[in-house]
Amino acid sequence: MPEQSPQVGKRIAVIGLGAWGTALALHCARRGHSVVGWHRNAHLVNSITSSGSLPFMGRSIACPPNLLATGDLRQCDDAEATLVALPARAWREVVPTLKAKLLVSATKGLDKETARTPLFLVTQELGWPAERTAVISGPSFASDMESQRPLSMVAASPSLDVAVQVASLITSPSVRLYTSTDTLGVELGGILKNVIAIAVGVSDALSYGPSARAALISRGLAEMMRLSCALGADSHTLFGLSGLGDLIMTATEDQSRNRTVGLRLGRGEAIEQITTSLGATAEGVTTAPLAQRLAREAGVEVPITDHVVKLLNREIAATAMANILMCRPVKREF
Repeated sequence: MPEQSPQVGKRIAVIGLGAWGTALALHCARRGHSVVGWHRNAHLVNSITSSGSLPFMGRSIACPPNLLATGDLRQCDDAEATLVALPARAWREVVPTLKAKLLVSATKGLDKETARTPLFLVTQELGWPAERTAVISGPSFASDMESQRPLSMVAASPSLDVAVQVASLITSPSVRLYTSTDTLGVELGGILKNVIAIAVGVSDALSYGPSARAALISRGLAEMMRLSCALGADSHTLFGLSGLGDLIMTATEDQSRNRTVGLRLGRGEAIEQITTSLGATAEGVTTAPLAQRLAREAGVEVPITDHVVKLLNREIAATAMANILMCRPVKREF
């Protein structure tokens, strides 16, 4: 079907006003939508309301008049689309209380209980019709979206009409969305790359150089593809924005939280110290053992993920991780 022109003037809800949720809420408001942004912290909501400014990555940004901050989920009920920008661990608590016409995941993590994606949780366990769900993912830092620097993402839904609708709501002169019906592949691309980014950070901390970095990214992508395809995703999706594109960005850019975790692990810091001081969610830390679990259930080899888990569990040192991976038996690349 032909692509729709970008839509404006709709009512959009954004659930979660962390850095990514705030960037999405600001972007949608600047697009001309009427936006309501929910946060569980009543003090933060009151501060936004009284000051007229949004906290964003250590600074304050003027809150547009068409963006309402609230702590009451009922104010999100009549939105045209509800964008959920919560850590994966919060979905089970918050999402069942939503009354959304269209639920759009902006989360890049796995459900802790099932080791499955957020949309698997809402469709298979919470009974949401799949055609009323979508996911947006791709190489997109919150700072780039807030600064209106050019970026591209993918909007995916089992219904192409819904994918086009979501893409049209968000697309602007600075943000271009492509469409897909491979919801699972788009979700997994944005989720699994976080684990590989940790491994690349470790390699760079140990000064292994650009050749090792390129090898880890390439073999990491192969690992992501094996697992995603075993779970039912389309391999082509992993070569796109929410696979290769997001992996390159997250693994190589120092503002990536997951790369930062790897850098600090490689320098010998304990994971508890890193996560406490980071001040934000690095989904790769919780995703690694869940991805390993998925791989074992699917009978898929994920050596990089396996060794990231061992490193996080203090079963191996950072230098040992590299040595073990390099000494694996000779095999075909594909």
